[in-house]
Amino acid sequence: MQHIVNTDQAQAWNGYEGTYWARNQDRWDAVNTGFNEPLLTTVAIKERDRVLDIGCGAGQTTRLAARRSGSGQVLGLDLSAPMLARARETAQREDLGNVTFEHGDAQVHAFEPGTFDVMISRFGVMFFADPAVAFTNIGRALRPGGRMAFICGAGPEGNEWLQAIAALSDILPIGGFGAPGSPGMFSLVDPDRIHEVLSAAGFENVSAAHVEAQGTWGQDADDAAAFLLDSGPGRHLTSQVAPEVQDRARHRLTDVLRAHEENGAVRLRSSAWLVTAHRPK
Repeated sequence: MQHIVNTDQAQAWNGYEGTYWARNQDRWDAVNTGFNEPLLTTVAIKERDRVLDIGCGAGQTTRLAARRSGSGQVLGLDLSAPMLARARETAQREDLGNVTFEHGDAQVHAFEPGTFDVMISRFGVMFFADPAVAFTNIGRALRPGGRMAFICGAGPEGNEWLQAIAALSDILPIGGFGAPGSPGMFSLVDPDRIHEVLSAAGFENVSAAHVEAQGTWGQDADDAAAFLLDSGPGRHLTSQVAPEVQDRARHRLTDVLRAHEENGAVRLRSSAWLVTAHRPK
Protein backbone atom coordinates (compact mmCIF):
# COMPACT_ATOMS: atom_id res chain seq x y z
CA MET A 1 0.00 0.00 0.00
CA GLN A 2 1.14 3.54 -0.71
CA HIS A 3 1.69 6.37 1.76
CA ILE A 4 -1.07 7.06 4.31
CA VAL A 5 -1.85 10.47 5.78
CA ASN A 6 -5.14 9.52 7.47
CA THR A 7 -3.29 7.52 10.12
CA ASP A 8 -6.03 7.64 12.77
CA GLN A 9 -8.61 6.36 10.31
CA ALA A 10 -6.21 3.72 9.01
CA GLN A 11 -5.68 2.47 12.55
CA ALA A 12 -9.43 2.30 13.20
CA TRP A 13 -10.39 0.63 9.94
CA ASN A 14 -7.57 -1.90 10.15
CA GLY A 15 -8.39 -2.62 13.78
CA TYR A 16 -11.64 -3.48 15.51
CA GLU A 17 -13.86 -1.26 13.34
CA GLY A 18 -12.70 -2.73 10.04
CA THR A 19 -12.83 -6.29 11.36
CA TYR A 20 -16.32 -5.72 12.75
CA TRP A 21 -17.59 -4.32 9.46
CA ALA A 22 -15.99 -7.12 7.45
CA ARG A 23 -17.46 -9.78 9.75
CA ASN A 24 -20.88 -8.12 9.55
CA GLN A 25 -20.84 -7.18 5.86
CA ASP A 26 -24.33 -8.52 5.21
CA ARG A 27 -25.74 -6.64 8.20
CA TRP A 28 -24.19 -3.31 7.21
CA ASP A 29 -25.39 -3.79 3.64
CA ALA A 30 -28.91 -4.34 5.04
CA VAL A 31 -28.56 -1.03 6.91
CA ASN A 32 -27.35 0.98 3.90
CA THR A 33 -28.70 -0.79 0.82
CA GLY A 34 -31.59 1.67 0.45
CA PHE A 35 -29.12 4.30 -0.74
CA ASN A 36 -27.72 2.17 -3.58
CA GLU A 37 -30.41 2.86 -6.15
CA PRO A 38 -30.49 6.66 -5.70
CA LEU A 39 -26.69 6.76 -5.90
CA LEU A 40 -26.29 4.55 -8.96
CA THR A 41 -29.30 5.89 -10.84
CA THR A 42 -28.17 9.49 -10.36
CA VAL A 43 -24.64 8.88 -11.58
CA ALA A 44 -25.96 6.90 -14.59
CA ILE A 45 -23.14 4.41 -15.11
CA LYS A 46 -22.94 3.40 -18.77
CA GLU A 47 -21.60 0.39 -20.62
CA ARG A 48 -17.77 0.52 -20.72
CA ASP A 49 -17.56 3.25 -18.07
CA ARG A 50 -14.47 3.20 -15.90
CA VAL A 51 -15.67 3.64 -12.32
CA LEU A 52 -13.84 4.53 -9.11
CA ASP A 53 -15.51 3.59 -5.79
CA ILE A 54 -13.96 5.54 -2.90
CA GLY A 55 -14.19 4.02 0.57
CA CYS A 56 -15.67 0.92 -1.03
CA GLY A 57 -15.55 -1.15 2.17
CA ALA A 58 -16.72 -4.71 1.57
CA GLY A 59 -17.58 -3.80 -2.00
CA GLN A 60 -21.36 -3.95 -2.46
CA THR A 61 -21.53 -0.70 -4.44
CA THR A 62 -18.39 -1.68 -6.37
CA ARG A 63 -19.99 -4.90 -7.51
CA LEU A 64 -23.26 -3.18 -8.43
CA ALA A 65 -21.33 -0.62 -10.47
CA ALA A 66 -19.43 -3.42 -12.21
CA ARG A 67 -22.67 -5.00 -13.38
CA ARG A 68 -23.85 -1.67 -14.80
CA SER A 69 -20.56 -0.90 -16.56
CA GLY A 70 -20.52 -4.27 -18.32
CA SER A 71 -17.27 -4.35 -20.28
CA GLY A 72 -15.98 -1.37 -18.31
CA GLN A 73 -13.66 -1.58 -15.32
CA VAL A 74 -14.38 -0.74 -11.67
CA LEU A 75 -11.80 -0.04 -8.96
CA GLY A 76 -12.70 -0.08 -5.27
CA LEU A 77 -10.29 1.78 -2.98
CA ASP A 78 -10.32 1.59 0.81
CA LEU A 79 -8.07 1.96 3.85
CA SER A 80 -9.38 -1.22 5.48
CA ALA A 81 -7.52 -4.44 4.71
CA PRO A 82 -10.11 -6.64 6.50
CA MET A 83 -12.97 -5.16 4.49
CA LEU A 84 -11.06 -5.41 1.21
CA ALA A 85 -10.34 -9.07 1.88
CA ARG A 86 -14.07 -9.66 2.24
CA ALA A 87 -14.73 -7.58 -0.90
CA ARG A 88 -12.32 -9.65 -3.00
CA GLU A 89 -13.79 -12.92 -1.74
CA THR A 90 -17.32 -11.84 -2.61
CA ALA A 91 -16.40 -10.52 -6.08
CA GLN A 92 -14.58 -13.76 -6.85
CA ARG A 93 -17.53 -15.82 -5.65
CA GLU A 94 -19.85 -13.78 -7.89
CA ASP A 95 -17.43 -14.22 -10.83
CA LEU A 96 -17.05 -10.50 -11.50
CA GLY A 97 -14.01 -10.18 -13.73
CA ASN A 98 -14.18 -6.40 -14.21
CA VAL A 99 -13.60 -5.50 -10.53
CA THR A 100 -10.34 -4.83 -8.73
CA PHE A 101 -9.73 -3.63 -5.19
CA GLU A 102 -6.78 -1.63 -3.89
CA HIS A 103 -5.65 -0.82 -0.37
CA GLY A 104 -4.95 2.90 -0.25
CA ASP A 105 -5.61 6.39 1.09
CA ALA A 106 -7.66 8.40 -1.42
CA GLN A 107 -6.13 11.64 -0.16
CA VAL A 108 -2.68 10.73 -1.48
CA HIS A 109 -3.22 7.66 -3.69
CA ALA A 110 -1.24 7.87 -6.95
CA PHE A 111 -4.15 7.61 -9.37
CA GLU A 112 -3.38 7.61 -13.08
CA PRO A 113 -4.63 11.06 -14.20
CA GLY A 114 -7.84 11.09 -16.22
CA THR A 115 -8.42 7.36 -15.82
CA PHE A 116 -12.05 7.26 -14.68
CA ASP A 117 -15.36 8.37 -16.15
CA VAL A 118 -17.25 8.11 -12.86
CA MET A 119 -16.52 8.30 -9.15
CA ILE A 120 -19.00 6.95 -6.59
CA SER A 121 -19.03 6.49 -2.84
CA ARG A 122 -21.57 5.31 -0.28
CA PHE A 123 -20.63 6.76 3.10
CA GLY A 124 -16.92 6.56 2.28
CA VAL A 125 -15.82 10.19 1.86
CA MET A 126 -16.43 11.65 5.34
CA PHE A 127 -13.16 10.46 6.89
CA PHE A 128 -10.51 12.52 5.09
CA ALA A 129 -7.96 14.44 7.18
CA ASP A 130 -8.08 17.21 4.54
CA PRO A 131 -11.24 16.89 2.39
CA ALA A 132 -10.25 19.57 -0.14
CA VAL A 133 -6.90 17.88 -0.80
CA ALA A 134 -8.57 14.46 -1.01
CA PHE A 135 -11.22 15.59 -3.49
CA THR A 136 -8.58 17.41 -5.53
CA ASN A 137 -6.67 14.14 -5.80
CA ILE A 138 -9.84 12.26 -6.72
CA GLY A 139 -10.67 14.94 -9.30
CA ARG A 140 -7.34 14.35 -11.05
CA ALA A 141 -8.30 10.70 -11.43
CA LEU A 142 -11.41 11.68 -13.39
CA ARG A 143 -11.30 12.52 -17.08
CA PRO A 144 -12.33 16.04 -18.10
CA GLY A 145 -16.12 16.15 -17.80
CA GLY A 146 -16.08 13.11 -15.52
CA ARG A 147 -18.93 12.85 -13.06
CA MET A 148 -19.10 12.16 -9.36
CA ALA A 149 -21.87 11.11 -6.98
CA PHE A 150 -21.60 10.18 -3.34
CA ILE A 151 -23.75 9.57 -0.28
CA CYS A 152 -22.73 11.18 3.02
CA GLY A 153 -24.44 11.50 6.38
CA ALA A 154 -26.96 14.28 7.02
CA GLY A 155 -28.03 15.65 10.40
CA PRO A 156 -29.40 13.67 13.34
CA GLU A 157 -33.00 14.77 12.84
CA GLY A 158 -33.46 12.24 10.03
CA ASN A 159 -31.36 9.44 11.52
CA GLU A 160 -33.44 7.27 13.82
CA TRP A 161 -30.45 5.17 14.88
CA LEU A 162 -28.71 8.32 16.11
CA GLN A 163 -31.85 9.43 17.92
CA ALA A 164 -31.93 6.04 19.61
CA ILE A 165 -28.33 6.49 20.76
CA ALA A 166 -29.15 10.01 21.96
CA ALA A 167 -31.75 8.49 24.29
CA LEU A 168 -28.79 7.19 26.30
CA SER A 169 -27.35 10.66 26.97
CA ASP A 170 -27.99 10.37 30.72
CA ILE A 171 -26.17 7.02 30.82
CA LEU A 172 -23.33 7.28 28.28
CA PRO A 173 -20.98 10.20 27.41
CA ILE A 174 -22.79 11.10 24.20
CA GLY A 175 -21.48 14.70 24.05
CA GLY A 176 -19.50 15.30 20.85
CA PHE A 177 -20.68 12.02 19.30
CA GLY A 178 -21.23 12.63 15.61
CA ALA A 179 -20.01 16.25 15.76
CA PRO A 180 -19.49 17.86 12.32
CA GLY A 181 -16.17 19.21 11.10
CA SER A 182 -13.51 16.67 12.09
CA PRO A 183 -13.11 13.42 10.14
CA GLY A 184 -16.03 11.11 10.89
CA MET A 185 -19.45 10.01 9.78
CA PHE A 186 -20.97 13.51 10.06
CA SER A 187 -18.10 15.66 8.81
CA LEU A 188 -20.13 16.76 5.76
CA VAL A 189 -23.57 17.35 7.29
CA ASP A 190 -23.56 21.00 6.16
CA PRO A 191 -24.34 21.34 2.42
CA ASP A 192 -22.61 24.72 2.35
CA ARG A 193 -19.43 23.02 3.52
CA ILE A 194 -19.87 20.34 0.86
CA HIS A 195 -20.11 23.04 -1.82
CA GLU A 196 -17.10 24.88 -0.38
CA VAL A 197 -14.93 21.75 -0.24
CA LEU A 198 -15.79 20.52 -3.73
CA SER A 199 -15.47 23.96 -5.30
CA ALA A 200 -12.03 24.34 -3.70
CA ALA A 201 -11.13 20.95 -5.18
CA GLY A 202 -12.01 22.19 -8.67
CA PHE A 203 -15.42 20.58 -9.19
CA GLU A 204 -18.35 22.36 -10.78
CA ASN A 205 -22.14 21.91 -10.88
CA VAL A 206 -22.10 20.85 -7.23
CA SER A 207 -25.49 19.79 -5.90
CA ALA A 208 -26.65 18.17 -2.65
CA ALA A 209 -30.09 16.54 -2.51
CA HIS A 210 -31.60 15.21 0.69
CA VAL A 211 -32.42 11.49 0.57
CA GLU A 212 -33.78 9.04 3.13
CA ALA A 213 -33.85 5.25 3.29
CA GLN A 214 -35.08 2.56 5.63
CA GLY A 215 -32.47 0.10 6.82
CA THR A 216 -32.72 -3.20 8.69
CA TRP A 217 -30.68 -3.12 11.90
CA GLY A 218 -31.59 -6.46 13.43
CA GLN A 219 -34.11 -9.26 13.81
CA ASP A 220 -35.54 -7.73 16.97
CA ALA A 221 -34.76 -4.98 19.49
CA ASP A 222 -32.28 -7.08 21.48
CA ASP A 223 -30.37 -8.02 18.33
CA ALA A 224 -30.33 -4.44 16.99
CA ALA A 225 -29.22 -2.97 20.32
CA ALA A 226 -26.33 -5.41 20.55
CA PHE A 227 -25.34 -4.66 16.95
CA LEU A 228 -25.33 -0.90 17.54
CA LEU A 229 -23.41 -1.03 20.81
CA ASP A 230 -20.85 -3.52 19.51
CA SER A 231 -19.99 -1.28 16.54
CA GLY A 232 -17.01 1.08 16.77
CA PRO A 233 -18.97 4.16 17.91
CA GLY A 234 -20.98 2.08 20.38
CA ARG A 235 -17.86 0.48 21.86
CA HIS A 236 -16.25 3.91 22.14
CA LEU A 237 -19.13 5.08 24.30
CA THR A 238 -19.55 1.97 26.43
CA SER A 239 -15.81 1.61 27.04
CA GLN A 240 -15.92 4.79 29.11
CA VAL A 241 -18.36 3.45 31.69
CA ALA A 242 -18.50 0.59 34.19
CA PRO A 243 -19.99 -2.81 33.22
CA GLU A 244 -23.18 -2.21 35.21
CA VAL A 245 -23.68 1.07 33.33
CA GLN A 246 -23.10 -0.72 30.04
CA ASP A 247 -25.89 -3.13 30.99
CA ARG A 248 -28.23 -0.23 31.77
CA ALA A 249 -27.45 1.34 28.41
CA ARG A 250 -28.10 -1.89 26.53
CA HIS A 251 -31.44 -2.41 28.28
CA ARG A 252 -32.47 1.21 27.63
CA LEU A 253 -31.53 1.02 23.96
CA THR A 254 -33.41 -2.26 23.59
CA ASP A 255 -36.53 -0.62 25.04
CA VAL A 256 -36.19 2.33 22.64
CA LEU A 257 -35.80 0.06 19.63
CA ARG A 258 -38.87 -2.02 20.44
CA ALA A 259 -41.01 0.70 18.90
CA HIS A 260 -39.29 -0.07 15.56
CA GLU A 261 -39.91 -3.83 15.55
CA GLU A 262 -42.13 -4.94 12.70
CA ASN A 263 -42.51 -8.23 10.83
CA GLY A 264 -39.40 -9.83 12.28
CA ALA A 265 -37.03 -6.89 11.86
CA VAL A 266 -36.00 -3.58 13.36
CA ARG A 267 -36.09 -0.95 10.63
CA LEU A 268 -34.77 2.58 11.12
CA ARG A 269 -34.82 5.61 8.84
CA SER A 270 -31.48 7.12 7.85
CA SER A 271 -30.92 10.54 6.32
CA ALA A 272 -28.16 11.50 3.89
CA TRP A 273 -27.00 13.91 1.24
CA LEU A 274 -26.76 12.68 -2.33
CA VAL A 275 -24.03 14.88 -3.74
CA THR A 276 -23.24 15.25 -7.43
CA ALA A 277 -20.55 17.23 -9.23
CA HIS A 278 -18.49 17.25 -12.43
CA ARG A 279 -14.87 17.76 -13.29
CA PRO A 280 -14.61 20.70 -15.74
CA LYS A 281 -14.23 19.74 -19.40
